[in-house]
Amino acid sequence: MEKLAAAAVCAAFVTGASVASATELVGAVQFDENHAFTKALREFERVAGECSGGSLTFDLHLNSELGLEKDYFENMSQGIAVDYAIVSPSHMSTFSQKAPLMDMPFLFRDLDHWNAVMEQDALAPLADDVLQQANVRLIGYAGGGTRNLIVNKPITNMAELEGLPMRVMGAPIQTRIFEAINAAPSVIAYDEVYNAIQTGVIDAAENEAAGIEQMKFYEVGPDIALTKHAITVRPIAFANATFERLTPEEQQCVLEAGKAGGKLGRDVESGQDSDKLQAMEDAGLLKTHEFTERDKLLELAGPVKAAYAEELGATDVLQAIEAVK
Repeated sequence: MEKLAAAAVCAAFVTGASVASATELVGAVQFDENHAFTKALREFERVAGECSGGSLTFDLHLNSELGLEKDYFENMSQGIAVDYAIVSPSHMSTFSQKAPLMDMPFLFRDLDHWNAVMEQDALAPLADDVLQQANVRLIGYAGGGTRNLIVNKPITNMAELEGLPMRVMGAPIQTRIFEAINAAPSVIAYDEVYNAIQTGVIDAAENEAAGIEQMKFYEVGPDIALTKHAITVRPIAFANATFERLTPEEQQCVLEAGKAGGKLGRDVESGQDSDKLQAMEDAGLLKTHEFTERDKLLELAGPVKAAYAEELGATDVLQAIEAVK
């Protein structure tokens, strides 16, 4: 697949001169039009298209048509097939060891703290590392779903959590955090989670409401333990090889549109998260259970977070995030 449908000829944003040809950018997302990630990318497209006067056009592939997030990121790093996508930081870990810190469980105190970190650009040192190591730019931050445990039985306390076989994302910090809180994590591909719970390979996974709804995880894991262990950060990623081929004006449009798309994505997902979970419970699709020892989870996770940041040489980044008011 060609990454760029055509090279952009002078965009002439100020003069209003006609654009001789447009640059088509290829995007990818694992979900359909109703998902917050897709809405964030559509906003990115809208803003970038208007800003560029039509010299940038877009071809967004939905429903995992071009693979999974890890595939999108690898393609963007190589400068092939995909130009823009939303990618979990965990899927960047092969290239940037620091990237998963932005999505580390128990990193944010609450939604207000999470949003302040995004707005104050406290994640910039991590984005710089991704650009250096993977040649991929992080141009905006979507996300905002509160992640809980999806389980095939009620889990409400530390005793019930102990030894729970569960799926985690691929970044090592995910495994270390869940080992620290006494679960039994293993890395399984996202598209295999449903069958893994259904067949008894694992008893649990973890996700936000939008993912539970989209993938129908409630059919195999109808008991949701409200551990509230993470508020998601889902960067809008853009292939730097593509970025460098754009005109300076188009580059500025991409950067502005990334921020706009990320903001809309955060607003949509954080606003919808609790509503989606409640709607599924009201429909009898799942049942939520308060986790009565959440303070213990935070206590056990603390030393792992600090040690991980130190290993990455990112203690200052962790401290800066925790200091955001």
